[in-house]
Amino acid sequence: MKDHVCLGAVMGSYGVRGEVRLKSFCADPSAVGDYGLLVSDGGTAYAVTVLRPIKGGYAVRLSGVPHKEAADALKGQRLWAPRDALPALPDDEFYHSDLIGLVAVDTGGADLGRVHAVHDHGAGDLLEVRPAGGASVLVPFTQAIVPTVNLRARRIVIDPPSGLFDDGADDAPPE
Repeated sequence: MKDHVCLGAVMGSYGVRGEVRLKSFCADPSAVGDYGLLVSDGGTAYAVTVLRPIKGGYAVRLSGVPHKEAADALKGQRLWAPRDALPALPDDEFYHSDLIGLVAVDTGGADLGRVHAVHDHGAGDLLEVRPAGGASVLVPFTQAIVPTVNLRARRIVIDPPSGLFDDGADDAPPE
């Protein structure tokens, strides 16, 4: 869904009346219902009504989900909003979906891999960069370490701290 942005994921049912537990990926998590109809991975469109915050997300009602069994069947489905329903961002902010797939190079232009995912564990975003044929590297998504993001050119420049992308091949053996 290139013209859509993922706003949340169904974590399972909540209660017996067809409500679901939803993890919101919005900057304001409670705003997940403010973007009109959201489309599931399966292609079904839902009106989303946020009912209340719960541990790990929100209890929400999705239109057309009448009971617990129907809500259970949606577990794992992501909900997507059309990109044009989302607000424009300032120059130094990006939607995670725009970063995934970008080529990562160092400040000298050497290829470091591609951005495979963006993770947020509460202390700031981490870019998961996968080098060709190597293990993934988690890169803090800060201005100091990622000084340039060029969406038009589909690339980012990373100024990695010493050792972040080193494979240890150049290290001298211990004496």
